[in-house]
Amino acid sequence: MVVNPLPAEMETKPKQQTNWSANITYTTNILHEVTSIDQIQALLRSHEKVKVAGTAHTFNAIADTAGIRLSLKLMPEVLHLNAAARTVTVSAGIRYDQLCPVLHRHGFALPNLASFMELSVVGACSTAAHGSGDKCGNLATAISALEMVTSNGDVVKLSREADAEIFPGAVVGLSALGIVTNITLDLQPAFTMRQYVYENLPLAAVKAHFDTIMSTAYSVSLFTDWQGERMTQVWIKIRDNDDDEPTFAAPESFFGATRQTTNLNMTFGTHVEHCTQQMGIPGPTHERLPHFRVGFLAPVGNELQSEYFVPRRHAVDAIMAVESLRDDVTPHLFISEIRTIAADDLWMSTCYGRDSVAIHFTWKHDWAAVRRVLPLIELALAPFDPRPHWGKLFAMTPQQVQSKYARLDEFRRLAAKFDPHGKFRNAFLDSHIFTAAPSPPP
Repeated sequence: MVVNPLPAEMETKPKQQTNWSANITYTTNILHEVTSIDQIQALLRSHEKVKVAGTAHTFNAIADTAGIRLSLKLMPEVLHLNAAARTVTVSAGIRYDQLCPVLHRHGFALPNLASFMELSVVGACSTAAHGSGDKCGNLATAISALEMVTSNGDVVKLSREADAEIFPGAVVGLSALGIVTNITLDLQPAFTMRQYVYENLPLAAVKAHFDTIMSTAYSVSLFTDWQGERMTQVWIKIRDNDDDEPTFAAPESFFGATRQTTNLNMTFGTHVEHCTQQMGIPGPTHERLPHFRVGFLAPVGNELQSEYFVPRRHAVDAIMAVESLRDDVTPHLFISEIRTIAADDLWMSTCYGRDSVAIHFTWKHDWAAVRRVLPLIELALAPFDPRPHWGKLFAMTPQQVQSKYARLDEFRRLAAKFDPHGKFRNAFLDSHIFTAAPSPPP
């Protein structure tokens, strides 16, 4: 099952020097497009610093390098679908919009998806990208095995079953361990979903019934501009024919919010046709779980993003803490989204060891303004032990970030094992992961 044919030779070409939102200018503008492990090994032998270029949907310098960048996008091949085991092994260049229709045609689906589909599967998993749902972990939790090329050119295979002691440290690897060449993902039988959107959910209802609201369906998202003491929209995604999920009858009123009868975009004044079908019309998971339809992603994003993860038990208090900053936040904001994610055991995951609530900010493209407001948000969230998204903008010091991860020292040792000379490290990883925080004064 091949999604795209593979070219015969590796290409080297100038690369656009910025990330998707053009707020980061990469140090190098040369991209090597590889089509085989042999080519990856050859480049590793001839360069001191290497970083894989995914789909550039990160908003900080985590994907930068002073060396060369590799693209695996010419290798988007579905390698093996194991129907009996309910797994699929895919090469690292594949995106979700390439993979999911193939899975659907063969009667399978991934358990969860991010807001849009034009993401590299490996890239999204390496920074713990996520969807929403009480029962769903981040996207990386679907990985049951991986293959990577380490800094010395060795091909290493790890699996959840055979390498239980270190596998949780390798899955959310932040591109610090090696170049992942393929992964194996757990699947579910294909299922259909329906989506409803409600407007103007009172903040008082969120305070009084947060757990009930977020547990209503397979996936629930709250959107807000932090004004008017309400959530502007609630997106409710129902999994059909699921005995474990409560039936949702789509009432006209939902905790005081009003069900809409036309498709909506969560950001006022933006194109409705960009969003996935609503109003309860059933469709496959990859056409309902994402918020945005395939093919409508702008080539350059006129936005910046930040996101913080707090323990679910602190959800209401954390939401209210941000709401108290509404007049500082709103002038610079397009929209915020609030979602739930299940706990996992992946060492560097933002949801490691705790059921979490993610508070996401899609900012207007004004870094000077965003840079001023982020410390205010982080100070307000500080009592709730927030973890920032690895691939988005935050103001926390490296020492503050390091303090959030109990398995950090083990991750450092794992990285040293597979990359002893720091070939895959960059300035961001050096400061936020590998430079030990100073000891507190006596």
